[in-house]
Amino acid sequence: MHGPGSAAWLLVALCAATGAYCLLRMRSGVEEQRRAAGGEALMGFGMAAMAVPATVFTPPRWAWPLYAAVFAAAALRALWAARGGPHHLHHLVGTAAMIYMALAMAASPVSHHHTAGGSGVPLVTGLLLLYFTGYVLVTGARLVPSAVPAGGPAAVRWGDRPELARACRLSMGIGMVAMLLTM
Repeated sequence: MHGPGSAAWLLVALCAATGAYCLLRMRSGVEEQRRAAGGEALMGFGMAAMAVPATVFTPPRWAWPLYAAVFAAAALRALWAARGGPHHLHHLVGTAAMIYMALAMAASPVSHHHTAGGSGVPLVTGLLLLYFTGYVLVTGARLVPSAVPAGGPAAVRWGDRPELARACRLSMGIGMVAMLLTM
């Protein structure tokens, strides 16, 4: 799941910073934003842990099924939450992708852990790549600023700023694309 060392460390930093910001978003006054931010924090930190270069740390074989179990629980939560809105379907796809990557790493030979290529099912990897690439493009387009009303924007707390939440989701989407490309 890992490419060159410097790219892997950049991915670790991006995902960890995203996870940390999502923890800050959990202080939001809006219940729905707190719940979404918690799932996104788990995703960010999980992606950061999976991206650590193998030269620094190679998880034991039992860690991959544990990752899959944690993200299976998160997927069940996202599935339950999807009853309330389509945004949770994206969380469901994200957690399914994390389960898929963890299971692919668990199934690959020990000597091939953390190397580019050779793990996963090409069709599934390709479909996930298409989904996350489209997600990144759409989310990036939504970040383009629109006209500001004459009165200016109202003061909003850091945890409630929609553009920062979208930037957080965009960076995790980019991270997911990078991780899937190395499978």
